[in-house]
Amino acid sequence: MVSSVPPETAPSDTGMREAAERHLRALAGDSARLREDQWAAIHALAAELRRALVVQRTGWGKSAVYFVATALRRAQGAGPTVIISPLLALMRNQIAAAERAGIRAHTINSANTAEWEETYARISAGEVDVLLVSPERLNNPDFRDRVLPELAAGAGLVVVDEAHCVSDWGHDFRPDYRRIRTLLRELPRGVPVLATTATANERVTRDVAEQLEIGDDSRTLVLRGALDRESLRLAVADLPDSTARWGWLAQNLDRLPGSGIIYTLTVAAATGTAGFLAERGYAVRAYTGQTDPEERQRAEDDLLNNRVKALVATSALGMGFDKPDLGFVVHLGAPQSPIAYYQQVGRAGRGMERAEAILLPGREDREIWAYFTGLAFPPEETVRRTLDVLAEAGGPMSLPRLETRVDLGRARLEQMLKVLDVDGAARRVRGGWTATGEPWSYDSERYAAVTAAREREQQAMLDYIATDGCRMEFLRRQLDDPEAAPCGRCDRCTGREWGTELAPEQREAAAAHLDRPGVTIAPRKQWPTGMAALGVDLSGTIPAGLRAEEGRALARLTDIGWGTVLRRILAEDATDEPVSDRVFQGVVDVLAAWPWRERPVGVVALPSLTRPRMIADLASRLARAGRLAPIGAFGYLTPEGAGPRRHNSAQRLASVQRSLIVPDQVASGLAGVGGPVLLVDDHTDTGWTLTVAAGLLREAGAPAVLPFTLACRS
Repeated sequence: MVSSVPPETAPSDTGMREAAERHLRALAGDSARLREDQWAAIHALAAELRRALVVQRTGWGKSAVYFVATALRRAQGAGPTVIISPLLALMRNQIAAAERAGIRAHTINSANTAEWEETYARISAGEVDVLLVSPERLNNPDFRDRVLPELAAGAGLVVVDEAHCVSDWGHDFRPDYRRIRTLLRELPRGVPVLATTATANERVTRDVAEQLEIGDDSRTLVLRGALDRESLRLAVADLPDSTARWGWLAQNLDRLPGSGIIYTLTVAAATGTAGFLAERGYAVRAYTGQTDPEERQRAEDDLLNNRVKALVATSALGMGFDKPDLGFVVHLGAPQSPIAYYQQVGRAGRGMERAEAILLPGREDREIWAYFTGLAFPPEETVRRTLDVLAEAGGPMSLPRLETRVDLGRARLEQMLKVLDVDGAARRVRGGWTATGEPWSYDSERYAAVTAAREREQQAMLDYIATDGCRMEFLRRQLDDPEAAPCGRCDRCTGREWGTELAPEQREAAAAHLDRPGVTIAPRKQWPTGMAALGVDLSGTIPAGLRAEEGRALARLTDIGWGTVLRRILAEDATDEPVSDRVFQGVVDVLAAWPWRERPVGVVALPSLTRPRMIADLASRLARAGRLAPIGAFGYLTPEGAGPRRHNSAQRLASVQRSLIVPDQVASGLAGVGGPVLLVDDHTDTGWTLTVAAGLLREAGAPAVLPFTLACRS
């Protein structure tokens, strides 16, 4: 792998460069001129048919390289460019940019399945210049087996956008991206390849080169540029608590230039923050992975057209979102790594002289990081168990069926299978997943090293917050930028800091909103599939006569208000003791605001195995405060109760269904109450404990069951 200087322009290349400049002007305007490194990459692709890796800052013009190279390759009679792109938002921006340059771009993704056949026909007819596909599409059985071989054979150029996703050392590793290695290995000789990213340090760059098989010195051009962003003014405002941070936003949002993005670490924080700022009169919208796709599109359009002051977003508003006049990026909570932070702040100020990038770190950040760290690759025993189950199945297994045999949540199970697929040990086929029978080894040293790297990144993020030196220089050094130097613009370089003093009314408004308790718990209506495999005779729709009513929780564990309190008292090492008067008052407030159809007349405790005293006391206090009949508490069939905590719906349901019992005292008490029953638990995750308990109470005579928990996980 070599780092190359721009090539000398030979006389025979003069016409190609002139054509490239014309295509760039069509793409970016009459004043646009190719950077020398851009021309170096374009020349390598279009004239030399080489492979190139471009690591350049956000806004440098990486997309111009592949669109200009596409136009040149199409003029040579080559087939369409295939761009592997990670996000729908990024695809939409790329298509719009291509159209400006007269390039015919289409996409194949999960949101436009009705258009796939028409797109395939246009490719065959030579009417498509650029085809954008997601990395996940590469392993869709129909696409992989039917479309991909022909597409790869006829491609004029292959582009891997956001290529740091290939590397499990990168901050945003995606297993599907590693399948690109197989695609590139099967390309006909002479098909050029371009990989691009703005966020790769030296280690990630080396790993990406290896994964993309571009390590041959004779074929590979590596262009790595300086990563300074001259428009950005980096700053940190360290505030004592969530109330202060919300108050700071309400007080300062109008002072920030133009429109921008407020990033949060969780969905709950995004929706809660957007709700608070809207109450304070700001035009804002929430944007998360749980937002409806059409609503996300409208939100993006509102931001692009400056109809909102800000989108309050999780990382779902991700790579490649292109708004040159984005005036600010504020982080409500710190990302897990300086590299991820650099990428997100890099969305601001691409076409402006000045943009603000302000970090508001939170005391709960490390707790949230720890939660995501817990989603790492499973232990070897679990992986081997999964492969054995697939091998014994004799045919494809769907994820729901596999969940009955492997105790992992759906998202983590699917992520693990994708890694096994890339490693050749499993394969996605029609109907689910199969084991290939190929030898496979658990690379414990690599997984441990990746985990250790993540921990170092988290510490580096804390160091960024605390640094006395230049913040931009710090970020550039994290990315191994050899030209890193003090920027002269950040709060450390200039001494100009964002104030942390708050007007009393802003703090009071934030406190009032954060103290507003109550989250809806939707009742389960359908049993998981495949329960017979676990010896549980439950399937289909849960009968209406056994269902719980809509429930309530005091807060989500991921909330930045009550969630902070609940994470502390519900931690694994927390003392089992009654809740404080403040928490109890929050519970009373939730019950007072609950729009139930009929008020409960009795209360039943569902004592946690780890917090029996807390829940028994809470149920007793609620009975006294609400003048409810204290009916009693559930029991367990074994001293171990429900056993070890299960991670997915099928396993959790089987565990709970075999362990919970309604004692005779509770059954007798139900016979005399004649009305709805309040069911009290500490927290809910999958929802099956509440579902099973409600069903048992209904069978024992309760006309309705109203679940209440201190916390829920989502």
